[in-house]
Amino acid sequence: MIPPLLEVRGLEKSYDEGRIEALRGVDLAIRAGEYVAISGPSGSGKSTLIQLLGGLDIPTRGEILFRNQSLTAIDMDQYRSGTVGFIFQAFYLLPTLRAVENVQVAMLAARSKPGDRKERAISLLEEMGLGARLNHYPNELSAGERQRVAIARALANGPDILLADEPTGNLDSVNSAKTIELLTGIQKRSGMTLIIVTHENEIAAAAPRHIRMRDGRIEG
Repeated sequence: MIPPLLEVRGLEKSYDEGRIEALRGVDLAIRAGEYVAISGPSGSGKSTLIQLLGGLDIPTRGEILFRNQSLTAIDMDQYRSGTVGFIFQAFYLLPTLRAVENVQVAMLAARSKPGDRKERAISLLEEMGLGARLNHYPNELSAGERQRVAIARALANGPDILLADEPTGNLDSVNSAKTIELLTGIQKRSGMTLIIVTHENEIAAAAPRHIRMRDGRIEG
């Protein structure tokens, strides 16, 4: 049997010397190529879970496996830069860099040639419908455009997994719909695994697989 792409076993995460329990024994398996939505009220642990899956934090107890190998045995810099692409609610674009430069930043760890980095950045931004905005700074872009730059940056190194933490949280309804349409289209064309954390019921319900969390646990 082919193992899951990602597997979580007995995952726990606590803060403040154990006084705050963000995750309380989570078990989860996600197959390669799945589109999964994770929802739940504020404080349910959904953002903590996605940060742990992406290697941005380490669990207090339990284990995370990628292709049947513990994340503790993997080069985490390579995992975060090459295997996983991150999209956040707050965009996290560098304000002093143009759109095309922000996308190229993600490729610096791969040590590719500058010309190749720029060519790929342009291609990704054009795919996002931003061909005319390549040289604009973040403060010259709308919220929807900034999120599309962030998506292009997340795709820069051809990740196996795309993790999106509340990607529509700072967007209006029109741009929210466009962003989800863009992400799901990318997932279908590329076959990559897409995991979206969202508090929006409509987005969660439309996903082929919907995981609900509450009080640090998966419901059901």
